[in-house]
Amino acid sequence: MGNAAVNTSVRTIGFIGYGAMAIRMGANLRKAGYRIIAFVPSGKTDEDQTTLLPTPKAVAEQADLIIVCVPNDAALARSADGKEGIFAGARPGMLVLNTSTVSPEATDALQKAGKEHDVRVLDAPMSGSTPEAEKGELVMLVGGEAADVDAARPVLEAISKAIVHAGPSGAGTKLKLVVNGIMGATLNIVSEGVIYGLCAGLDRDTLYDALAQVAVISPHHKRKLLAAQKGAFPPQFPTRLMSKDMGLLIDTGRDVGAFMPGMAVAAQALALANRRHANDDYGSLIGAMEHSIVPHQDS
Repeated sequence: MGNAAVNTSVRTIGFIGYGAMAIRMGANLRKAGYRIIAFVPSGKTDEDQTTLLPTPKAVAEQADLIIVCVPNDAALARSADGKEGIFAGARPGMLVLNTSTVSPEATDALQKAGKEHDVRVLDAPMSGSTPEAEKGELVMLVGGEAADVDAARPVLEAISKAIVHAGPSGAGTKLKLVVNGIMGATLNIVSEGVIYGLCAGLDRDTLYDALAQVAVISPHHKRKLLAAQKGAFPPQFPTRLMSKDMGLLIDTGRDVGAFMPGMAVAAQALALANRRHANDDYGSLIGAMEHSIVPHQDS
């Protein structure tokens, strides 16, 4: 939980993608004694302690271990493949930890490319938002070979409170979709409850204050309710990413024949919220629903 001993075979960690979550992971890894370098497509970062390099290949050439933290399948493919991609610069035996939330198909493609280049690949998406990343209290959901998970453990321990080895390659990705599907579907139900209460004439602050106290609402969703009560949604987890993840879940659920009508409805609700609040936190779904019945109130 941010205080793990440094893996002596890993001194420099290279990030591919260095946004809000990765910056916070990088800060905890730096506290644990690692040097951090990164590739950012824009060439800019919100902090000044990390050396930025021009390509994923350049990062792989200088790093002992790679952490990929990109928004979607297309960004993962761009980062990994081609003459300037990760595998063009990675050395045999190097570990690549893909913390991105992507499709099972993208995870399989990355694993296959890793084998072709003699590079060890783990799918290791995290459960948690920016507050957990800040405190080094993420839960890492890892798929891959047990020996590779053990090799990555000191690095994972520096950014997390728990490491779940979910199974072989791809298992971490699938477990992350389960977690995010539950998050999204639960938020939709919370939003519907809020809308019923308002339509039924309950005082707005009384409603929100009561929901902040009851055990049936998780601490995570209580944070979303507090933001909705204030009418401000700073992006701990942007709606565009949650909407993307719900779409991935529905697609793969169709492929495996899973019955998920509640999650399908939530995916549609979040797609609607995404039109209005793409870069706001996904808790803005509550605000979008509230706006639909109280058009004079900003949300």
